[in-house]
Amino acid sequence: MNEVDPLRSQFELAKRQFYSFVSKKPEVIEALYKKETPFLIMDLGGIQNRFKAVRDSFKGFEVFYAVKANDDIEVLKSLVRLGAGFEVASIRELESVIEAGGEISKIISSNPVKPPDFIKRAYEMGLNRFVVDSETEVQKLARLAPRSRVYVRLSVPNEGSDWPLAKKFGTDVENALSILELSRQLGLIPYGITFHVGSQCNNLRNWLIGIKRVSELWELARNSGIKLRMLNVGGGLPVEYTYRSLEIEEIARYIQGLLKKFLQVQPAELQIEPGRGIVGDQGIMVCSVIGKAKRGEENWLYIDAGVFNGLAEAIGGIRYGFFIDREGPLKEWTVGGVSCDSVDVVARKVALPEPEVGDRIIILSAGAYTTVYASNFNGFRAPYTLCF
Repeated sequence: MNEVDPLRSQFELAKRQFYSFVSKKPEVIEALYKKETPFLIMDLGGIQNRFKAVRDSFKGFEVFYAVKANDDIEVLKSLVRLGAGFEVASIRELESVIEAGGEISKIISSNPVKPPDFIKRAYEMGLNRFVVDSETEVQKLARLAPRSRVYVRLSVPNEGSDWPLAKKFGTDVENALSILELSRQLGLIPYGITFHVGSQCNNLRNWLIGIKRVSELWELARNSGIKLRMLNVGGGLPVEYTYRSLEIEEIARYIQGLLKKFLQVQPAELQIEPGRGIVGDQGIMVCSVIGKAKRGEENWLYIDAGVFNGLAEAIGGIRYGFFIDREGPLKEWTVGGVSCDSVDVVARKVALPEPEVGDRIIILSAGAYTTVYASNFNGFRAPYTLCF
């Protein structure tokens, strides 16, 4: 029996992902080697196909794209053309959606703690659906956005998610009921319930627990005379990085089965708000090799991007695929970023043939949470975006 070569398997997966991406758009190949690095290439047709896949799989759900994943104006325009909804958290995101042609009636805000100036501006523009998870937020909305519709965010486990979100936001069922009751008392409209299983979630159990808690709160609200009408199942849809992820269709079937099992009366409105799940694997980042070194037993490779200018998620556990168009024996590399900060390490145990300074390095599945996180730390500019 032939033994599996882990370095070869890793490199071949990255190679397949790269050629799958560029085969859709031949003009991408020319850009790869002529443009100044670093830059992000986004496949607008692929983004639209992913949106359609989510919409078709989650039948009966309204799909709100989470703008924080990638706010490029061309990305937003491509989704507006398909009638997408949008989830925003700031004045800038809201105005970007409107600039792209989005309708205010198709925008929601699921950030549980919102700046007062954002609430005021959004309300003035006609946005009237906001999430809450604390009494303070309810009081703030009652003052700044009276008669708005509010939906409460429940906390659920985030195990199995590469980017957990559970500790910062969300509340338990008992407190959620109190928040809904206070909302009603202060003249707001208790509208629904939401939860978030964590970004890049590959654990179906998180959705199970979330919907069980929703069913409990839904009944408690009904017994208190509060008639909710909307359920928002948040984001969390995963994409392929260096491993296979759950398929959209699989997650959709599972969630729809849970709704039938645990909710006696189906919500009048169903919502989902994917971000990474729409754009994550529809972008590649193109960088240049700027140096390499042998440090002890480690082979180090340095590129002109890094965790401070586009690849921040590497710090939290996202593992990107890397590809270089070279042949030769594979080595294991530690990839360092461009800054002179020791935290700026993008990846370890990366399988690549020997590169040379000036070679282009392709980082796969870099469409989400890259340019939006990027800064100009240490004087190195953030990647720019090309859309095809």
